[in-house]
Amino acid sequence: MTATSLSPFTFNTTASIVFEPGSAARLGEIAGKRLGGRVLFVTDPGLLKIGLADAAIASLKATGVEVTIFGEVEADPSRATLMKAVEAGRGASGVVGFGGGSSLDVAKLAALLIGSGEDLNEAWGVAQAKGPRLPLVLIPTTAGTGSEVTPVSIITVGEEEKRGVSSAIILPDVAILDADLTLGLPPAITAATGIDAMVHAIEAYASKSANNNPLSKMLAREALRLLGANIEKVIANGQDRDARGAMLLGSMLAGQAFANSPVAAVHALAYPIGGTFHIPHGLSNALVLPHVLHFNAPDAAHLYAEIAGDCFPALDREEGIQGRCAAFIEELAALSKRVGLQTRLRDVGIGEDALAKMASDAMKQQRLLVNNPRPVSETDALAIYRAAW
Repeated sequence: MTATSLSPFTFNTTASIVFEPGSAARLGEIAGKRLGGRVLFVTDPGLLKIGLADAAIASLKATGVEVTIFGEVEADPSRATLMKAVEAGRGASGVVGFGGGSSLDVAKLAALLIGSGEDLNEAWGVAQAKGPRLPLVLIPTTAGTGSEVTPVSIITVGEEEKRGVSSAIILPDVAILDADLTLGLPPAITAATGIDAMVHAIEAYASKSANNNPLSKMLAREALRLLGANIEKVIANGQDRDARGAMLLGSMLAGQAFANSPVAAVHALAYPIGGTFHIPHGLSNALVLPHVLHFNAPDAAHLYAEIAGDCFPALDREEGIQGRCAAFIEELAALSKRVGLQTRLRDVGIGEDALAKMASDAMKQQRLLVNNPRPVSETDALAIYRAAW
């Protein structure tokens, strides 16, 4: 690629990233001064119950910080939950998000809404948030969403619709990547979140976004190398600290990639699965992944062929773009089976009669569909869901 062929782009990411086993227990030392004297600590009931957040909270308190714990975040968090977190954090000087993507998403918007007082209805969409936000630290406990380095927060509005705020303002000041926090993740969650991270990298690499750029492509490929080499290791042995660290780092790199070169139809079609049927986000992605890639192949085979060997080194031996692309899609489908995920929509209780409404709902995700390598109509979406059913 010559310098003259490079298109303009913008690349934003988290200002400070700490990658170190045990680092969450040093939260007070790492970020106490930045967060100020009153911290809202956002997490979920399960993590509080097993005590995973105890060391991080204790380290804040040891530096003299007053900590308000909001531990009510659910999967696919609702607007009502977000507003409860905002109310709990009135008067806070900083916010910590601790947990999976749901807790991190709530923490991002709590920091924005408490810090700015702006109306959430005016912040939805791309670059609509005005800010400022409170100082913000995010600590992921799963290797999947990459939310600690993305400017996006997804909230469930009403019964089913997911809406997003996308703004560099909600990128955190510090991301703390502590592989020890992921050692106890059950295999099913490990598998679903790991596939989610792989989807982020694949979609970022092939994104039709005008902001797709060499940095995102480089990060996506390194993410796939780390994730592809380690996902089955952590399923087989959840206590493998090195493999867990590689997954956490891969998830973050994929997050940096898609934060700047946005995801597309896999996510757009996954959202109705999660929003309507409350299927975990990573599994929702996995269920449609091979079918969306097969649909995209006429326009994106060369891109999938380029990254096939990053994820599955044996595919480097495949001859030709079409053959390598087809093998990549087949191997991704086989990987879902190997790591124990359901592979058909019917397997997670979705009836065939629900597919038409899901296709209609997927069309609401135009902010994602515009990034897809191949245009997706409602008829196309329905055909993809039927293939996945």
